[in-house]
Amino acid sequence: MQVLFKEIRNHNDELTVADLTELYGEKGRFRIMQFGDAALQGALDLQHPERIVFEYPRAMIHLMNYNDPEFENGFVIGHGIGTIASHFADKRITVAEIDEHIVALSRKYFNYSLHNVAIGDGRQLLRDSPEHTYDYVVLDAFSSKGTPRHLLTLEFFQLISGKLDAEGMVIINLMGKGEADRLVQAVHATLGEVFSYRKSFMLPAEQAHDVKSILLAGSKKPIAFQTRHMAGFIEIHLGQGHIIMD
Repeated sequence: MQVLFKEIRNHNDELTVADLTELYGEKGRFRIMQFGDAALQGALDLQHPERIVFEYPRAMIHLMNYNDPEFENGFVIGHGIGTIASHFADKRITVAEIDEHIVALSRKYFNYSLHNVAIGDGRQLLRDSPEHTYDYVVLDAFSSKGTPRHLLTLEFFQLISGKLDAEGMVIINLMGKGEADRLVQAVHATLGEVFSYRKSFMLPAEQAHDVKSILLAGSKKPIAFQTRHMAGFIEIHLGQGHIIMD
């Protein structure tokens, strides 16, 4: 590992940008952004910069393209290295990122060149946007402690619903231990209080107890997908959880 940047942040969290010659068993030249010992926040294939390395943004992109190929407007909470916004550079994508330093690092080390990032809390920035504007709201916000709780509540999902158009969809990236994870079940249940249609997907891991990448989608219309284009994610069915409120 060649460390390009490292700093100690609030509560002794580390933020690291580094180059690797192997990532998840694949040889090559990769650049990663990581918070502490948590899952990687972004990865760039330096030999093929246009490639989307991680499975979860590939699955998100499939859901977006397949359910509304002609969509125009999106709102993404959580910038990371800007993978989804870069992929949809021809769309009107607004990105909310609470830490302006993350945006600066994405420009310096990960070739992010768009000027569509608003600095601030994603919930507040979304509240200030016009009603019924977006085809998609994508929630991909993480700290070393996981997804901020105020972005997983009933009141926030109601806010999202008002900002989506009549056929809009919210897509949420979570980390959890699978179908029995209580937080994932709770987010799924809370989503169901607002959206008539839901889908849940999981990227299988080697060990049953491993933390896994989980995607939840909520919409006002049925949600379609093609398994072969979900980058390894499989549909799962979650049990009833509690409702998360502010």
